[in-house]
Amino acid sequence: MQVLHMNKGNGDTSYAKNSTVQSKIISVGKPIMKEAVLEMLCNNVIESMGIADLGCSSGPNSLSVISEIMDTVEAANRLLGRRLVSEFRVFLNDLYSNDFNNIFMSLPAFYDRLKEEKGLELESCFILAAPGSFYGRLFPTNSLHFVHSSSSLHWLSQAPARLESNALKRLNKGKLYISKSSPQSVVDAYLLQFRNDFSLFIKSRSRELVAGGRMVLSFMGRSSTDPTTENSCYQWELLAQAIMSLAREVYILLFSFPMFRFNYMHVVVSCVT
Repeated sequence: MQVLHMNKGNGDTSYAKNSTVQSKIISVGKPIMKEAVLEMLCNNVIESMGIADLGCSSGPNSLSVISEIMDTVEAANRLLGRRLVSEFRVFLNDLYSNDFNNIFMSLPAFYDRLKEEKGLELESCFILAAPGSFYGRLFPTNSLHFVHSSSSLHWLSQAPARLESNALKRLNKGKLYISKSSPQSVVDAYLLQFRNDFSLFIKSRSRELVAGGRMVLSFMGRSSTDPTTENSCYQWELLAQAIMSLAREVYILLFSFPMFRFNYMHVVVSCVT
């Protein structure tokens, strides 16, 4: 929680420049998001609408979600001939080391578009950062009307506790996730961790959402009940192979240059385990 983050900035290897897949997922979910917002507005006139984007990361995707929600509200305003929402309170959430500065630097242009395209003044939209893990409380009770999260909830809060407590047994040696070679105990450990995390997520949001609020979530899934299918694990298998290859290179370095042995031993242990 303290150190993990997507690549910062706007460089060639940054998340901002390499998040087109996540952008497509958001686009696919837009009809569902619009429907959820409209259902909520049909029964409520909201003085101050609380919106949270959980796992916002950095780059253009984070504000595109907010813009889409505002577009939906403005369309409802025009359709009904009255203003249903007086102001927006927007909370952008991610882990503490997320590149929030990248988002904040784009806010002036975002506010200009709000004024030009939607006629919204700066005083009608308040955008704030809410750093921390969404596997726990982030906001005051009954403060949110709409919660959105995309491409985030498939990340666990930690390595499964059962695997960490049995690390010396190397139950999942050479692997980063569930694979064909993983014993059932590894599958059970990941399942239990996901259940605990997701239950805590739902419990936390149930306290923060107002009655009649809405939540739209999208995250990685699979069409098969078998967690070891290629479409579930292919990308993790490639990453595992890359790390094991790195470990072998470090071993060669150790044997070739014994004076480096103690400097690199912790890297070898981490990779192989």
